[in-house]
Amino acid sequence: MLPTAPYLRWFRLTLFIVATACSSVEAMDHVTLRREQQSLHIDGRIVLTAQDGGLLFLARDGLLWRILPTELVKQTTDDAPFRAYPAEPMTKSVLADLPKGFEVYQTAHYMIFYDTSRAYAQWCGALFERLYSAFRNAWSRQGFEMADPEFRFVAIIFSDKASYIKYSKKDLGDAADSIIGYYNMESNRMIMYDLVGVAVNRPGRSVGISHINQFLASPNAPGAVSTIVHEATHQIAFNSGLHQRLSDCPKWFSEGIAMYCETPDLGRGKGWAGIGVVNRTRLAQFQQYMQQRPARSLKTLIGSDDRLLDVKQAVDAYAESWALTYYLIHKQPKQYVAYLKVLSRKQPLVYDEKATRLAEFEKQFGPLDKLDDNFVDYMQSHMR
Repeated sequence: MLPTAPYLRWFRLTLFIVATACSSVEAMDHVTLRREQQSLHIDGRIVLTAQDGGLLFLARDGLLWRILPTELVKQTTDDAPFRAYPAEPMTKSVLADLPKGFEVYQTAHYMIFYDTSRAYAQWCGALFERLYSAFRNAWSRQGFEMADPEFRFVAIIFSDKASYIKYSKKDLGDAADSIIGYYNMESNRMIMYDLVGVAVNRPGRSVGISHINQFLASPNAPGAVSTIVHEATHQIAFNSGLHQRLSDCPKWFSEGIAMYCETPDLGRGKGWAGIGVVNRTRLAQFQQYMQQRPARSLKTLIGSDDRLLDVKQAVDAYAESWALTYYLIHKQPKQYVAYLKVLSRKQPLVYDEKATRLAEFEKQFGPLDKLDDNFVDYMQSHMR
């Protein structure tokens, strides 16, 4: 799941009224701002300019800055092309935001910052790379051309839960204690802690392959692996053109894709089964929801994000989001990809009304009432 509070509450309270998309993606922009009595200089690219002069600014390390007009001191543009940081300055930028003791392990597409064992960082890196390759192949087969990520993927792994909670409270608030990992759209980073070290009571740098295999054989492993894959899927999707960061992509859709990918496979020690396998956990949750599911439930799921943000309704809403994603990809794949393309073009900080969301969905899939009936029939056949 993506963080919701206080991160998104603050986000929605500080919306920009978008005037225009600004400088060319080829240009390098430079801003100087004054924040908390400090002068900050940032190189990057202006994503959007607000009517009041505020900026949404993409820095070379992948961070999105929301700069108020009262903070902006200077803004210039030159002809140098925008480029994401290479490895060395990216490493320096991320380490500056972390406590002492972190190291970096690099794979083809990931930079994994960790203060736990290298074995765990390597295991996560291998899992992420398998997911990335499978994700690209799956969408290519569906006819959606994924963009090459502009930035190397950054994952941060804390050795223990207490350190993770301390770091994550700025994003998650009190919810940090109950969330074992998340993807932050503003920082573009995935944050988690060493689930193996905590589970086998070996925090720090002493976890080895034997401990990872021991953990994968435990009852808690499926949920933990699902969470890691789920958040890694969000990061890939928001960096490969499926969704735009900070856009109003319907939450059921982005979460549905993440759940469609999250299925663990603990029998072979690699931890992950692949994309599109029936998610037995979500299916069981949807079976329970079906016992009291109100008529035309899809209308409330698609029309707004409220059910997924409500703690009392979230489990059922997430399960229905997975089930709807599974149904649409299997029964209406062309329409699903067409709908995906519509959502992928949505711009940051622009919000749709309920009627717009429903109209965009029905334009691709037809009348919602009929689809709701077909969806229920299909899922009931899978639950027998």
